[in-house]
Amino acid sequence: MTPGLHGPVPIALTIAGSDSGGGAGIQADLKTFQRFHVFGASVITAITAQNTLGVADWEPVSLALVRAQLDAIAGDLRPAALKSGMLGTVELVHAIAERLRTHELTPYVIDPVMVATSGDLLVNDGTVAAIREHLLPLATLVTPNLDEAQVLLGEPVRDVESMERAARALVHEHGAGAALVKGGHLPGLEMVDVFYADGTLEHFRHPRIETTSLHGTGCTLSAAITAHLARGNSLRQSVRSSLDFVHRAILTAPSLGSGHGPLNHWA
Repeated sequence: MTPGLHGPVPIALTIAGSDSGGGAGIQADLKTFQRFHVFGASVITAITAQNTLGVADWEPVSLALVRAQLDAIAGDLRPAALKSGMLGTVELVHAIAERLRTHELTPYVIDPVMVATSGDLLVNDGTVAAIREHLLPLATLVTPNLDEAQVLLGEPVRDVESMERAARALVHEHGAGAALVKGGHLPGLEMVDVFYADGTLEHFRHPRIETTSLHGTGCTLSAAITAHLARGNSLRQSVRSSLDFVHRAILTAPSLGSGHGPLNHWA
């Protein structure tokens, strides 16, 4: 039986930039939505020229067109869940927050893309503050890695204990509904992710995979969680299933390109 032909198809929305290499951003999100039999809609915030070797050029989409995209989707293809990726300016953060409130769009997963693989900060202090003030209180779940959690909180996040503190702070001090602090950058043979929701901490553990095919991992994870939420799964089950999926997607990555390759979105 083909999913969707004999019942309603849930809709998920991604708000992110376009990756011409197909491994991250809008493209990775839509592939992930499709993998979980969810219809994907998109609001494109930037156009990039990139491949597995890096970003060659990019241009932002105007705020007016970002708002128009969101209005168009909310007015006709209302999503059952949504996510956002990199939001590079204060103005864009304000525009997204205003539209999410206006259209009462939820559940909302925010992947706070702030730090490049090189360690360079991708957003300025004003944008970080805007995300903290305007988007975290709207978020059902925030999914920072160690560097992003450190930027959001202004304190080091470098081990499991500080990940736990960070997850609690994102919820209790900054208003997120729940937090998943990703530990992929921790040393060791095991990857530990810390999930905090409803006053309870939980650790998810997977064996580390030595590979260069990691491009779009955060995008894919947050998109998978969004897809599961759109299908009506609980937040905890959505997080667990999505972490397992991303582990399979890394393990079976197709080894494309000469740099940091994409995951296997069919995993």
